[in-house]
Amino acid sequence: MNYKSQEYEIPRNELIIGLVVIVLGVLMSAIDSTIVILALPVMMKDLKANIVEMVWVILVYILVVTVLSTQFGRMGDKYGRVRFYNLGFLIFTIGSALSAASINAFMLLAFRGIQAIGGGLISSNSGAVIADLLPPNRRGQAYGYTALGWNVGAILGILLGGIIVTYISWRYIFLINVPIGIVATYVGYKYLKERSPKLVKKLDIRGSALLGGSLTFLLVGLTIAAGTRFNTFTESTIAVGLFLLAIFAYHEIKFSDPIINLKLLKNRVLSGSISAAFLQALANYSVLFLVIMYLQGVRGLSPFDASLLVVPGYILGGVLGPFMGRISDRIGARIPASLGLLAQSIGIFTYSLLTPNSQLWIITLAASINGIGSGMFYPANNSAVMANAPREHYGAASGTLRMFANIGMVISFAISIYIASLTMPSYLAEEIFLGTSVLNSSFAYAFTKGIETSFKFSVILMFVAIVFSLLRGKENRKK
Repeated sequence: MNYKSQEYEIPRNELIIGLVVIVLGVLMSAIDSTIVILALPVMMKDLKANIVEMVWVILVYILVVTVLSTQFGRMGDKYGRVRFYNLGFLIFTIGSALSAASINAFMLLAFRGIQAIGGGLISSNSGAVIADLLPPNRRGQAYGYTALGWNVGAILGILLGGIIVTYISWRYIFLINVPIGIVATYVGYKYLKERSPKLVKKLDIRGSALLGGSLTFLLVGLTIAAGTRFNTFTESTIAVGLFLLAIFAYHEIKFSDPIINLKLLKNRVLSGSISAAFLQALANYSVLFLVIMYLQGVRGLSPFDASLLVVPGYILGGVLGPFMGRISDRIGARIPASLGLLAQSIGIFTYSLLTPNSQLWIITLAASINGIGSGMFYPANNSAVMANAPREHYGAASGTLRMFANIGMVISFAISIYIASLTMPSYLAEEIFLGTSVLNSSFAYAFTKGIETSFKFSVILMFVAIVFSLLRGKENRKK
């Protein structure tokens, strides 16, 4: 039985294989995201690094993906989305193997950058590949399956990461990507067919360099300021970042084919969906990092025991994702995505109630509420972008969505650490965020008060995201 997608007749087996490969990509990304956060304290000790260097193990990955995502999306539009999607699997797998072989923090950061190039190729073209396979009124369900893949991957990352980091070696958190990557690369090259229209688009290299430089200077300044407060160096670094950001904005206005496609953002649904994705990532992405720091640093739990407490949230999000995707196909994304953001704000507020001696079931409750929200938001919001973008701009739309979400993610870490540090003396902030991963009782109280402030700020950002989500307008996906 064939399935008709736009002007193509797509065999059912190719459609299924295509979705399986997409889900494998999401699975790998999710495993990597959660497993690395769990391993940070152990890697910091083994590589004799400090917490800022370890935070950059996460930040460098997201930063590279952020800067390159729209360009990779354009390259997919121009040269073939499937081609670059499959290349991403190959590079990600090589980067994972190299990361496992790192002997110091500098090598790990460099190899994570290689891994991020592969991750950027995968994430920036995956949405476009789905859009090539399915019509707008069927994509929500497909994005629901990707949400399921993300949550299954997150669960595997948490459980496997807890076991690996506690009982084996942190190096295997990267090595487990290798067999998955090999299988996905083989299946993708063998079975996925190119269906993109091959459009001629300019690459904005200068814009990418300006954006990358701006974000790098801003992140360096904010992460160092968390421990040392603002001084001449941090203020100068942030000022340079803001200056480069202003030049980037001017360049985008003048360039004929800019990174941020202003024509796409004139569409109310697209601008509302992308803004909601940015704010959701800004509010939520650092939450797991702070919770793991609390569980391992304040409560003294092993990585495995800490991981078990947050697993229920990912299970609920994974189960809910496909259903919410189908609902968004019928009624549009505005209501399910906005309710998802509301649920996540409640979950994060629950985290803000933690004290050094709180009952641990509060963690599981907050994680569950947050997981329900993510299962509602992601499939609905992602499908809204691809269902309302012109077909010739699928790659650019997918890359723009990822770019804004990733900008929110990288800034989320820097802001959350800085805000958490404001409630404690500078010397104490330096000890916690730049020095140690195991906190004594006085440090534990100060740290808990700090993350309470950070969580409450995230709740405010979530409510702003809800406003943008509601303002996106009503969709009509019937086709």
